Amino acid sequence: MDVQHFERITAFIEARLTPLFDEATGSEHGFSMDDTSRALRALRNSVLEASAVKGLIEKRESAEPAVRRVIDQSVEHHWDVLRGIARQWEDHADFRHEFKHHAWELDHHHAAAGA
Repeated sequence: MDVQHFERITAFIEARLTPLFDEATGSEHGFSMDDTSRALRALRNSVLEASAVKGLIEKRESAEPAVRRVIDQSVEHHWDVLRGIARQWEDHADFRHEFKHHAWELDHHHAAAGA
């Protein structure tokens, strides 16, 4: 799994969410206590938390094997969270096919491209 996958999917989701924090939606920029604002904040927090795992990818190569397995599991889980969110906009022109893949599929494509 490449850090750039996380950067691309996070940017895609953020580009969909940011306009929703606009006063035109009636949610007072998502910072009010109405249900729409709460849902927007929860979704944005989920995206930020899931994308933060990209910092582990850099540490994977130097990690002990047991830690490496935990990093792999964490990366896969957080990718699945982001993938599920991004797929809500699967019909959007900026949606990338890689957002449909599981983490291990991206590893496979990355390894095949490097060979």
